[in-house]
Amino acid sequence: MTKIRCAWCGDDPLYVSYHDSEWGVPVKDDATLFEFLILETFQAGLSWITVLRKRDNFRKAFDDFDYRVIAKYDQAKIDSLLQDAGIIRNKLKIRATITNAIAFMEVQEEFGSFSNYIWSFVDGKPIVNSFKSMKEIPANTALSDTISKDLKKRGFKFVGTTVVYAHMQATGMVNDHVVDCFRYRALST
Repeated sequence: MTKIRCAWCGDDPLYVSYHDSEWGVPVKDDATLFEFLILETFQAGLSWITVLRKRDNFRKAFDDFDYRVIAKYDQAKIDSLLQDAGIIRNKLKIRATITNAIAFMEVQEEFGSFSNYIWSFVDGKPIVNSFKSMKEIPANTALSDTISKDLKKRGFKFVGTTVVYAHMQATGMVNDHVVDCFRYRALST
């Protein structure tokens, strides 16, 4: 019997694997939350599959997304990243990654962890939606607007409301699997 999945993942094995094992699974680990935040910022204006295909290259190029290391990147490191064909070479997004690493640590200091901060917007538990089709799923919500504004106020870059909502979906703050998808029920309990 064929598993029913959200239509967006199609039949690309990488996309299917990501859909089945990661997308919508609640993430409370700061290192993983930072990785997703950075990948989402690089995805802005591009397709997520483009970022997924380059994910391992991003991990190598950005010191396994260690925000403590990234916060100290200098111009030489920025220049080397701009030459790295394995990643998305966007100067503004690379600089934003450094800025976001610094802001991330400031949030950790204030709230004890980034997880405490970001999950406080949903009272620590995922919002479970019940969409029947992909057409119903929004690109952003009033809540992602609020989070986006707060992140920007804290100095984060490339965290518009659509990027924030994608981050919420990826890290399980919202369950946007369609109700027919086999992952919907598993992530709704």
